[in-house]
Amino acid sequence: MAIEITMPALSPTMEEGKLAKWLVKEGDTVSSGDVIAEIETDKATMEVEAVDEGTVAKILVEEGSEGVKVNSVIAMLAEDGEDASEISAPGGDAEPAKQDREAEKTDTKPEPKPEPEKETSVEPEKPKALATTQKDGDRIKASPLARRIAAQKGVDLGSVKGSGPHGRIIRKDVEAAEAGAPEKPQAAASPVKPDGLILPQVLDDRIYAPDSYELVPLDGMRKTVAKRLTESFMQVPHFPLEVDIQLDKLLSSRSAINTAAPEGVKVSVNDMLIKASALALMAEPDCNASYTDNGFAYHKSANISVAVAIDGGLITPVIRDAQSKGLREISEEMKDLATRARDRKLKPQEYTGGTFSISNLGMFGIKSFGSIINPPEGMIMSVGAGEKRAVVADDGSIVARTVMSVTLTCDHRVIGGAEGAKWLQAFKRFVETPEAMLL
Repeated sequence: MAIEITMPALSPTMEEGKLAKWLVKEGDTVSSGDVIAEIETDKATMEVEAVDEGTVAKILVEEGSEGVKVNSVIAMLAEDGEDASEISAPGGDAEPAKQDREAEKTDTKPEPKPEPEKETSVEPEKPKALATTQKDGDRIKASPLARRIAAQKGVDLGSVKGSGPHGRIIRKDVEAAEAGAPEKPQAAASPVKPDGLILPQVLDDRIYAPDSYELVPLDGMRKTVAKRLTESFMQVPHFPLEVDIQLDKLLSSRSAINTAAPEGVKVSVNDMLIKASALALMAEPDCNASYTDNGFAYHKSANISVAVAIDGGLITPVIRDAQSKGLREISEEMKDLATRARDRKLKPQEYTGGTFSISNLGMFGIKSFGSIINPPEGMIMSVGAGEKRAVVADDGSIVARTVMSVTLTCDHRVIGGAEGAKWLQAFKRFVETPEAMLL
């Protein structure tokens, strides 16, 4: 019996991904554990291993296909003794993109009968890229895949000549039209489709000339970041707390540590802030928490997510059990995670499961800022630049000190103002007296 190879879920939140590359072809024999494909998620590129052994009978989803749903069938495997040529794709479970391609090749199914047009009220300036309902009184004939590509590329289907059966517009027609003419932005802001669904925000070419900007399509990471941050900002009731912290003792301690460290080891200020954050979470366990509909989840360990800017977005690799790790271990682990994050080589377990986040823009000279909470974490700390400021000493004199401002953003459903303030006091104590981190 043929074995279905399905799109794997490479992380708990993954719903779809891009099948970047096949490492096998039809007719190849594979064994359990063989790497057969590369899958791109919104955060990383990962290898997929075969679970069963057999012969690759059919590849149903071509490499480069985006938006492949988790658990959809991407290939068929023939078992030992089974004729691979007699294996057919599953009927209703095949991946939609593959069905579109098959429809473009054969088009054996008759066109669906157009439904009577309902009288609707729409804006007169309707986006050309979405004008797929009427053409000379008839419905434009185009495959679902062609419609999706046209919407993504801003191609007017009304101006595309179809080369498929009965003049149907297929994928290559849209791609040829897009390659032969400059991409046009969609015309109206938040247009309404005939079925009443609101479409994504687009620029109005009555305000911005089509040739006055370049439209770069969103990749998977940017789509995910935009979605998660919007949900967090709208759904999580948050409040900021800000405090100034003197860094002079920490900088002095860092210099001494690096002088005594073995060759190749260099502890950064950020490494020390990671350690101080973890110890503060242990000192104030009420702040090491997440809100859930079933209650408050108090975490037993401090898993510190650290924001790393990468090409195309942002990722937060996690230093797990940071409260029990030394500065050297944190430093080496952070360097490794950051390097692989920029290469998009992190595993899902390396950028999920954090209980607290740090975002540091001090190296860019930013004095202070507020970050958006990374659910389900309860807090995120924004770190500004350390700079020389005039400070009133205990004896009343004015002295120069290196000071940084940090802003703690809290989820008010689980962390109150008093709890957040106590955590900042603990964090400040560890930073201003770094020897306390050794106790």
